[in-house]
Amino acid sequence: MHISEGVLSGPVLASGIALAIAGTAIGLKKLDYDRIPKAAILSSAFFVASLIHVPIGPSSVHLILNGIVGLLLGWAAFPAILVALLLQGILFQFGGITTLGVNTVIMALPAVICYGLFGGLIHHRNAVMATCAAFVCGALSVFLSGLIVALSLMFTGEGFSEVATAVVIAHLPVMIIEGVISAFCIRFLKKVQPEMLPSGSGLLHNSPLQTSGK
Repeated sequence: MHISEGVLSGPVLASGIALAIAGTAIGLKKLDYDRIPKAAILSSAFFVASLIHVPIGPSSVHLILNGIVGLLLGWAAFPAILVALLLQGILFQFGGITTLGVNTVIMALPAVICYGLFGGLIHHRNAVMATCAAFVCGALSVFLSGLIVALSLMFTGEGFSEVATAVVIAHLPVMIIEGVISAFCIRFLKKVQPEMLPSGSGLLHNSPLQTSGK
C-alpha cells in the first residue's frame, strides 16, 4: 500500500510529514526501554511482510500486519513502521523518501486507532471474544489504510478517484487474510507469552483519569 514518489501534491505530502513527525514523537515518548526489542522484531516483521507486493497504479497490494503491530505496540507503531518504510524506500525503492511521511501515516495511524479500539478486548476472558476482536482489528486496520490512501489520492486530484476506488476494493481480500493472521497471533500469544500483549485498555491505559480511579 505504498504510494510512489511524484504522485501526491505538495499539501498532501506536507500534511503527511507533519502527522508522521507528531505520531513518531508520541510513539518514542511512550516506548519504554525494555520494549525496544519487541518494537524491533515487529518492525522487521512488517518490513518482510510487505516485500512481496502487487502494483496497482501509484500504489500496491501486499500484506501489511499493521493491525497486529498496533495491538502489540500502541503508539510505538509509528516509529517502528517509520523505520521499516525508510529501509524499504532506501533498499528496494518501495514508496520513496518524499512520500515517507504519508506512507507512515497510512500504515501507522490505523494501527494506533485499532489499538485504542481493541487493545482492551483482546484480554477478554472469553477466548472467542478476544479472537474476534483481534480479527476485526487486523481487517479494520487494512481497510482504514486503504481509505487513507484513497483520500490522499483524491485530495491530490480528481483524476485519481477511479484509482483510489480500485485500491480500496483490491485490499478487501487482504482484510480477511490480515484478520485471520491477527486472530491467530493473538490467540497464540495469549497461550504461550501473554506478557507480550498490551496491558490495560487501549489508549486510555495509564491516563490520569484512569489512574485516579484505581
